[in-house]
Formats: sequence, C-alpha cells, structure tokens
Amino acid sequence: MDPELEAFIPLFPRADLTDPATDRKSFAGLAAAVPPPDTAGMEIEDRTVRADPDVPVRIYRPHRAQGAIVWLHGGGFVMGDLDTEHPWATRVADVSGAVVVSVGYRLAPEHRFPAAFDDAYAALLWTAEHAAELGVDPGRIAVGGHSAGAGIAAAVALRARDEQGPPIRFQLLNQPELDDRQETWSARNFTDTPWMNRDKIAATWRHYLGSTPATAYAAPARAADLSGLPPAYIASAEFCPNRDEDITYALRLLQAGVPVELHQWPGTFHGSQAIVSAEVSQRQLAELGAALRRALAE
Repeated sequence: MDPELEAFIPLFPRADLTDPATDRKSFAGLAAAVPPPDTAGMEIEDRTVRADPDVPVRIYRPHRAQGAIVWLHGGGFVMGDLDTEHPWATRVADVSGAVVVSVGYRLAPEHRFPAAFDDAYAALLWTAEHAAELGVDPGRIAVGGHSAGAGIAAAVALRARDEQGPPIRFQLLNQPELDDRQETWSARNFTDTPWMNRDKIAATWRHYLGSTPATAYAAPARAADLSGLPPAYIASAEFCPNRDEDITYALRLLQAGVPVELHQWPGTFHGSQAIVSAEVSQRQLAELGAALRRALAE
C-alpha cells in the first residue's frame, strides 16, 4: 500500500453500516475535517429540482464553463449529502472547468431503490432543460460520481439510452459500486481492506435493495447490453472490493464498442483520494478533472 495513505488508516472510523444514523454522523465528521477548498473562482448556488419529491441540488459554476456534469456523491447509498460532498464537488468544478450539479439524492434504508436513482435522473433532466440558464451547451452534459454515486451515474446513463433521454456526453466513474452479487475475486477476498470491505459492501446493498431483486438500473453490472452508452473514464483502487467489477465493466463497455479510459491505481484503497495530502491522491483528483475537461471540450 502507498505509505502516505497507510499512515492514515488508524484514523479511519470502523463503521459497519449497521446503524445508518450514527454512520452518517461519522461520515459528516470525516468530510468536515477535509481542508476547505478555494471557491473564489466560481459561483455556488443551492437550487431545487421540481420532481416527486423535489430534489435538492448545489450548483458550482466556474467562469467560462463549456459543459456540465450531474455529480452524485458516495456513501454506500446510505451516507452523504450536499455538505459532505462540497469539498469534492468544488474540486471537480475547479479542475475540470465544468459546471457541477451536485445532487442531494434520498438515502437508504429509509428510501430504497429506486429513490436515489429517480432523484439522479430527475437532476439530469433538469440540467438538460436548464442548460442555457447554466450557461452550458446542452450537448455537453456528463454524469459521474464516487462509489455508490458512480454506480447510480452508470445506471442513469443506461436509462437515458433506453428512454431516449437527454444525450450524455461522458461518464466519469470513480470506484463505482456496480454489482450486488459480489462474485468477483476482489469482492470475495477483500474482507479487511480499509474503509470498504466485503461485509460493508454487502450491507450497502441490503440497505439499498431491501427484499427487491436487483435490476440493471440498481446494479449496472447486471445489464445485458452496454452498447450505445456514452464514453467512460473508470478509476479503480487496488485494495477495493469493487476493483474487479469496475475493470470487468470497463472491458464489457469496450467490447460493446464504447470508448473507455480505465485507470487502476496501485497502492490505493476505496475512498483514499480523500487523503488529499498524499501525492497519489493529488494525481487521482487531477486526472478526474482532466478527463472530464477533455471529454466536454471535444
């Protein structure tokens, strides 16, 4: 493991997601400890997407933005909100130069699938409809996120394809949670990895799905047909249970004729890019922003 990252492992809380309310507080505390980002170069505004129910979004608007990304936070479908995602949404906007529409989707287990998925799709529709107001080209809209949020973003891309929804230019998927079956080597064997391990991933799926059988819109790895989807950047972490399902999804996209950039980050673990003092984390964040910038500029 990268020694800069390894030094922080003892500081991580040992949340097991058996008590979502307590785990949300711990997650919020971790986010609050992140150094505040510089927001001088952008406008930030809270808005409401009219839906059933309404969806809160926070818009990060850098000067002279060309495109936008509908951005979905991580947290295992159970944790996270607009405030915990603020440092990362700010960084994505700053590094990419894109308008970031950060989505405060409903959380499990109080709101199981398809609540978060529907909220995310409503945010995509809203962004496309309000492109002129946001100052962006409606043909330059991406979807993306971290972890569970990245999995939801991949599902949104599937739905937009299937329903002839707004055209999506790009998918920016960082360590996406894609497969509830947990049958890959990394999902079966990473039982004690930092922050996310097999049991914790299993808990996230139980909270998200309940007794409902998973569909491709809940777990995109179940999709039989990946053709016609937007180009993707997929990043995976070496010591992450999601690693192999991420790599497999990238290969399946390629085999379906979808352009993919895949980066497997050695020495990292799930969510370790939050340790922004580490050199590898700085490279990860810079590359996420650069990939999005390239995709929206082409």
